[in-house]
Amino acid sequence: METVEYKWVALSNTTIGTLMAAIDATIVLISLPAIFRGIEINPLTSFQYLLWVLFGYSVVTSTLLVSFGRISDMFGRVRLFNMGFAIFTAGSLLCALTPNTGDLGAQELITFRIIQGVGGAFLLSNSAAILTDAFPARERGKALGINMTAAIAGSLIGLVLGGVLALFDWRYIFLVSVPVGALGTVWSYTKLKELGVMRKRQHLDILGNVTFALGLTLALVGVTYALIPYGSSSMGWSDPWVIASLTVGLGLLIVFPFIETKVRDPMFRLDLFKNRMFSAANFAGFLSSMGRGGVQIMLIILLQGIWLPLHGISYETTPFWAGVYMIPMIVGFSIMGPISGYLSDKYGARTFATLAMVITAGTFIALSFLPYDFSYLPFGIIIFIMGVGGGLFAAPNTASIMNSVPKEDRGAASGMRATLQNTGQTVSLAIFFTIIITGLSTGLPNALSSAMRSAGVPQIATAFTSISPTSALFSAFLGYNPMKSILSLPQLSSVVSQIPQATISYLEGQNFFPHAIAPAFISALDLAFYIGAALSLAAAVSSLLRGRVYIYGEEEKTQPIPAQIPASSKTGTGIGATSIEDASITRPENSD
Repeated sequence: METVEYKWVALSNTTIGTLMAAIDATIVLISLPAIFRGIEINPLTSFQYLLWVLFGYSVVTSTLLVSFGRISDMFGRVRLFNMGFAIFTAGSLLCALTPNTGDLGAQELITFRIIQGVGGAFLLSNSAAILTDAFPARERGKALGINMTAAIAGSLIGLVLGGVLALFDWRYIFLVSVPVGALGTVWSYTKLKELGVMRKRQHLDILGNVTFALGLTLALVGVTYALIPYGSSSMGWSDPWVIASLTVGLGLLIVFPFIETKVRDPMFRLDLFKNRMFSAANFAGFLSSMGRGGVQIMLIILLQGIWLPLHGISYETTPFWAGVYMIPMIVGFSIMGPISGYLSDKYGARTFATLAMVITAGTFIALSFLPYDFSYLPFGIIIFIMGVGGGLFAAPNTASIMNSVPKEDRGAASGMRATLQNTGQTVSLAIFFTIIITGLSTGLPNALSSAMRSAGVPQIATAFTSISPTSALFSAFLGYNPMKSILSLPQLSSVVSQIPQATISYLEGQNFFPHAIAPAFISALDLAFYIGAALSLAAAVSSLLRGRVYIYGEEEKTQPIPAQIPASSKTGTGIGATSIEDASITRPENSD
């Protein structure tokens, strides 16, 4: 197959994988109420299951990305990408076939989601490297832009499709990925070919892999369980198990770089960070993910818990409509993604990526000025511009990372990039949730008590001082009527039975809870927006420091090569370059 044809085969195949993974991520987000009703679990009393379904996939992928990227440089990127397609498809089918209900059913579903996460790690750690191998340097930004636009399109499809499929059967939510995955698996096995440079005579860094995987897993699990109430606290940061998990996890991650400097073939190529383009772009991506990673779910909670009920949308249907009202952000990204990739191929990434983060910071500030009962038009415009900023950043930044490394290290570079991005997103969710829940824990009980007194039911006002803001928050997020959930608590049954039905109807209506929760929620959300803006500006500074256009290996092509030295033995000029005639490197016939 000619190279000019193969690059489009590689793009279409990796795009299917990206599309499938993106659909799965958002379809689960929107369909959580249907999933938990289907397995007969009340997530409001089983936060650990809710959090693991939400975050388990990202914890697994974040943990495995670097290891899989490094291994792919040894055994072949296409081989591991193909394996990822098959594993992800099998995991999706298992999720759809979850046999039990109750606690056992929830545990089975989480296990199957982890299997999906393993497959997703294979896909994510290799897709950018495969595209970089297949496309010439001056077209990689365009290819990556198209690929990332597919990811955003998949997010849009997932949001809408999840709402539709949830009306019929929760199993369809996972089953829909199976035919797409089966097609992608067959196509990848039959059409993709290895163009990368593989180092076969390397040793697997077992100590480094175990240290990194265990450290990152413990740290992310600690962050996840910190969101669960502990004792009388609204969050679990004081839970001894959370403290121990974070302490051990962060300790292992601190030790990890020292291990990598001692082993013969490290999994985490720290020497790549000596390259200014690589390090600056990766730090910019990490800071961007920290700033933006939690914003979508926070805006969805704002829509579901406050804005949509105030505009006549029932709580049961708010998950679907929240996805619909977030479409402008996705449209903005989809429009700008391919354009920014094309422009960065011609003019470099620094200007576009830096401008993107400044734009993103501006949209965070603009969101902080909106009241809770805002007009949709300005909100839609702001999130559209935020999407434009995301699209303007993603492809140029990724292309500059992949262009800055030798071809034999592209798998490791892709895994490192994806790990930093996924970890940033998980940390962002923890930061944003912590800010929101902390703000609600101080303001929500008193606000609800005051609202109860105003509603003429002071006899239950004092009971609301012990209501968990986490329960109220996740209740709205999952499409439950928060007041109906609270008033149905066993400890309130004797008091509620004495309240007139008209008052109960008012308390459970569309307006009471949004107006009661809004002041405390918006105050905390504004603080989260300010932090998001600060992180975005930090990402802009890091992006600005990346330097001018740099494509590894281009310099030596412009210099005369002595006749007595084969052209293939020239050493690249970038830091960390290696001779491509090293006996430990295998070059496929079709490598460029």
